[in-house]
Amino acid sequence: MMKGKVAIVTGGARDIGRQVSLKLAAAGAKVCINYFGNEELAKETLQMVKDAGGEAIIVHGDMTKSADVKKVVSACTDAYGTVVHVLVNVAGGLMGRKLLADLDEEFWDAVMDVNLKSVYLVTRAVEAHMTEGGAIINFASQAARDGGGFGAVAYSTAKGGVLTLTRGLAKELGPKGIRVNCVSPGMINTTFHNTFTKAEVRTNVAASTPLRREGKAEEVGDLVLYLASDGSSFINGASIEINGGTYFI
Repeated sequence: MMKGKVAIVTGGARDIGRQVSLKLAAAGAKVCINYFGNEELAKETLQMVKDAGGEAIIVHGDMTKSADVKKVVSACTDAYGTVVHVLVNVAGGLMGRKLLADLDEEFWDAVMDVNLKSVYLVTRAVEAHMTEGGAIINFASQAARDGGGFGAVAYSTAKGGVLTLTRGLAKELGPKGIRVNCVSPGMINTTFHNTFTKAEVRTNVAASTPLRREGKAEEVGDLVLYLASDGSSFINGASIEINGGTYFI
């Protein structure tokens, strides 16, 4: 499905990013796995790719910094050639829950940078290496649609920006044969919710979901693989919700 293609996955070392990296590699892509916070997890993901017979490299970098973005893209093109066929912008995070009264400017800017500015910086750097048939998959969130949980207004606002950026880029890059789409997960069993969501909230959300469970990172990875593949060749500018039925558009 992806044989001969080169993919960059930001935030590709753990949870959803790891599953995206594994799925793309298993389908035949050469994957450049970006990580920032935990080198051991990145090495573990790389070994998982290799153990499954795939090909990948890991590259450290803060995707909110243009110099680091250029370093990651250069490492990928040095390793696998000048054409990048797939970009998956997974890097992002809640960073903490703060109500408006406690939402200081520094925190607001940090959340915007890691969730929205990073997508802009990486996409701008990679677009020059993409040709017709390229695919970009961004990560928004159900929070972009419903405003997010308590104390997540900065995060949900940033993810709403990712939705708009995706649509704008789909119009701009579509004539070049480059598709830009977005994935918007709901409650997925990841470190994100282990860190920021209370157990009773997770239980209640799962119970109220029509499928009566949280989603799995692997399921999100499967969706990204589809959007990266030629099987989705007429899907452009879409945001696909993956939430078990908790929110409809």
